[in-house]
Amino acid sequence: MSKTTDRPVDIALIGGGLANGLVAWRLAELRPELSFVLLEAGPELGGNHTWSFHGEDLTPDELRWFAPFVTYRWDRNLVRFPNRHRRLSSAYLSVSSERFRALLNERFGDRVQTSSSVEAVEREGEETRLVLQDGAQIRARAALDGRGYRPGPHLSLGFQKFLGQEIELAAPHGVAEPTIMDATVPQDDGYRFVYVLPLTPTRLLIEDTYYADAAALDRDGSRAKIDLYRRDHGWLEGDLVREEEGVLPIALSGDIDAFWADREGLPASGLSAALFHPTTGYSLPDAVHLADRIATLPDHSNAALFDATRRQSIDAWADRGFFRMLNRLLYLAGDPAERYRILEHFYRLPEPVVSRFYAARLTRGDKLRILTGKPPVSVRSALRVLASRHPQGAYA
Repeated sequence: MSKTTDRPVDIALIGGGLANGLVAWRLAELRPELSFVLLEAGPELGGNHTWSFHGEDLTPDELRWFAPFVTYRWDRNLVRFPNRHRRLSSAYLSVSSERFRALLNERFGDRVQTSSSVEAVEREGEETRLVLQDGAQIRARAALDGRGYRPGPHLSLGFQKFLGQEIELAAPHGVAEPTIMDATVPQDDGYRFVYVLPLTPTRLLIEDTYYADAAALDRDGSRAKIDLYRRDHGWLEGDLVREEEGVLPIALSGDIDAFWADREGLPASGLSAALFHPTTGYSLPDAVHLADRIATLPDHSNAALFDATRRQSIDAWADRGFFRMLNRLLYLAGDPAERYRILEHFYRLPEPVVSRFYAARLTRGDKLRILTGKPPVSVRSALRVLASRHPQGAYA
């Protein structure tokens, strides 16, 4: 497709990350009569990421259509804390950006435009006009903004930040399943843990991860800590294949209606729509849910797309207030070096509760169980945090 369109496409997907890529995939399956273009500002779709999720996060139908993207699967996963080590029997799955990119490029061909940064989005009657960085223009009946989270005044956030290294070791590492949290490491800059995925018998992805107040990422510090972790586990001999990094939003409170009012009618997906698990930062399950919703809409006008994405986001936000309350306890109720105790306390619970937590489908009974037992923070600190208000004056 040329960079300037003579007739409008049905949908212009702005941003070639996970959320919009899955929307494109699902539209091609369920609404092949609709035309679209997938616009990515960078040189490649999908960037440099590993997206992961738990098997129970998706429905059987979602897992079926999403299956081509799954790059790695394990039947169990581990967590480690100073006072609790636990193996969980739930499946854990990951998607590499390489596989994601290959599938989309193969299927969509010239409907993918990389190095195509959208500088302006303008509504003209029933059409949307996109102006690219090079001055080219694209006309569309609707647009979907999936360019990621942008800081704004309406959401109060903490951050989950990480740097990961994929390492090809000189000998088999002997790791059978992922360690999704190893918090036995020294605690600094908030709640810190190491995340380890065994990609092959000789290849590991090791990530140094923090639940921190500030978004700044100390890359050299994380590299040194990964080296130390490798030394402690006997994994020093090997070659660095690639690095990935990220800073994910962790929701504390906010005004979701004001957040959407600022979008001025532009539909959104993924982090641009505040669609992520408030506590874990995982965005893949919400991206799958939204792709299904968009593909099954009877109307794909800009107004209909805006209403659908806004409603998905607002409904999810309203349903997940309990998670934001837990996040405020995690970030605000105690010493940063002691934050791990809240997660350590959580992992005492039965596996079905843990699974529903990750899937953001907690029952009322689950919430009661999470809050019972010896509190990992002082009652006075907890009450102070829970009584505080968001800067915009809104609770949760």
